[in-house]
Amino acid sequence: MPTPTQLTLHRASHALEVGFDDGSSFRLPAEYLRVNSPSAEVQGHGNKVLVGGKKDVAIDEIVPVGNYAVLLKFSDGHQTGIFSWDVLHELGRDQDKNWTEYLAALDAAGKSRLG
Repeated sequence: MPTPTQLTLHRASHALEVGFDDGSSFRLPAEYLRVNSPSAEVQGHGNKVLVGGKKDVAIDEIVPVGNYAVLLKFSDGHQTGIFSWDVLHELGRDQDKNWTEYLAALDAAGKSRLG
């Protein structure tokens, strides 16, 4: 899997920009990262939990975890998801598909992106 060469937090636009050594680069909104957190709270135990109401969430802090990941601390208090380089790359690569599926799931569940 590719390794990040750049990690930039854009506070004003609530996005994390990640560049990889394979030349790929992704701008990942905080909301997208929050609702796709690799934490047990979101991933559940075999069944992913649909998280709504995170449209205005921000990333408050990025904490390195060894040489393989970062812990993202979100403005809503969520801080248990460790985003490995593999996870960040996959989230970037599959962003359009994941986002479309997320919006459809919210709609089907009668949930909203708004808090």
